[in-house]
Amino acid sequence: MTEQDLRLSLLNTLLTTPHRDMAALYPLHRNMMESDPRFYARLAAWYGEKGDVRDHREMFVVNLCLSSFEGHREVGLSLLRRLPPYQVARVVDFIKGTPARPAKARKPVKSTSETQTLVARATRLLTGRGAKKRVQTQRAAKKSLERATPKGLGHNVPRSMKTEIEVYLRSRENDAPNFDGAVLHARSSLKRLYAGLHIAPGPRAQAILFDDCPPADSKLAALKEIAASSDPSFQARAIAQNRIPYRVAVSVIKTMTPMVLASLVNAMSPQETINNIASLKKRGAFDSPDIKPLIEGKLAQARNDGRVSAFKAKVAGEAAGANGALAAQLDAITDAQVKAKGSISRPTALFIDKSGSMDVAIEVGKQLGAMVSSICESDLFVYAFDTMPYPIEVTGDSLSAWEKGLQGIQAVGATSCGTALAWMEKKQQRVEQIVMISDERENKAPFWKDTLKSYQENISKVDVVFVKVGNAGDALERDCETHGVSFRAFDFKGDYYALTNLLPLLVRPSMLELLMEILEYPLPVRS
Repeated sequence: MTEQDLRLSLLNTLLTTPHRDMAALYPLHRNMMESDPRFYARLAAWYGEKGDVRDHREMFVVNLCLSSFEGHREVGLSLLRRLPPYQVARVVDFIKGTPARPAKARKPVKSTSETQTLVARATRLLTGRGAKKRVQTQRAAKKSLERATPKGLGHNVPRSMKTEIEVYLRSRENDAPNFDGAVLHARSSLKRLYAGLHIAPGPRAQAILFDDCPPADSKLAALKEIAASSDPSFQARAIAQNRIPYRVAVSVIKTMTPMVLASLVNAMSPQETINNIASLKKRGAFDSPDIKPLIEGKLAQARNDGRVSAFKAKVAGEAAGANGALAAQLDAITDAQVKAKGSISRPTALFIDKSGSMDVAIEVGKQLGAMVSSICESDLFVYAFDTMPYPIEVTGDSLSAWEKGLQGIQAVGATSCGTALAWMEKKQQRVEQIVMISDERENKAPFWKDTLKSYQENISKVDVVFVKVGNAGDALERDCETHGVSFRAFDFKGDYYALTNLLPLLVRPSMLELLMEILEYPLPVRS
């Protein structure tokens, strides 16, 4: 494998969304670091600024802080300083690990005979109650397995990391509002950092976290007063003055009045507003003529807030059952955040597998099509395919426009992954990159390997991004390797907001330029 191919394979790893499965992510990052330690440090710095997946940011810190390669620890500790407390605690927890807990001994079954027990158990399994019992048994078995499986690395936290975390905590203690806000968001994480690393808390931290006696001027004391009060006007003023987070306030306030709800919305950040859309809707906030404009104002701010995750607005809207003006506003946030990622200057093709059982590919095609078309400044050719290509004409870059454009496209038929590319060669449609949404399984000619070779020789060299759906294989990726075609593979697991991970790969003029951008990215230095 060439050095460039190796680095591209490292980028492929960052397209995964591990959902807090740090154990599965660790060996991938470890291999990345050992394969190219210099590139890994630059990639960590670049991803800390450009990346969206928290698990990868944490894993970069884990590996760099444990590395013995020169300069790695400095970069890792610099990146650690940028993390919020709950992520710092997750990094420490993973390094320290948790030992396996011995399974509890099962009590002997009390019955007159083993036969009677088996008969009774079989009878229960044939009833509705038995089905419920099976589910409960499966859940209990899963929990038992989780308890019996060690988590994390089981390593000692390096002295340099412990020292850095102490500096990290002291800097927050010296800023009382900052520290109080951190406690409201991550109380248990902060307690674990102090106790687990044997860092003596300062007076304020001791009073708030361990003595449960917060100072009168702290947000925690205000929260206690809010919980004890039944006066909505007092609660609203205290929330506004102390910027109490919504999820904390709703856990202590028994009766959520419109006045209190309005104060909570005012205290929210745009991202918090998006995250709590479903809860706000459930509490009737959108039915209030006073609160609804406040929410709309926060959502308007979200369009230009770089901290807002692009697709979380869409996911939050779907969870809340948003429709009409609210759905349009959430879509506008997604569109604005996607456009902020950059523009696609290379002519691009989007292939959507519509063969049997590929319903998920069609749905991903709608989402990805809306995203790509909104930032594509060059030609964009879109085809759905089974054993023949279906040209897709879409007027507009909204999700509704793409749903309309793919109307009538159903997941049926056999699969020829090369048919769309063969048709593009016949039509002399030139592109420099292809996005293929498929499970990479084909059973009819023209095959991908043949058409890819012909297109490369007769029309243009291409890069390929595979968005793998369903029970996907890797046959098309191996064909790319055979023909020396650079590719990236994104394994889609159902999270549409993770599709934005593809954008940094699509907006660069070439993969070489992306690699050079990463290699030239400045390394962070601690002040």
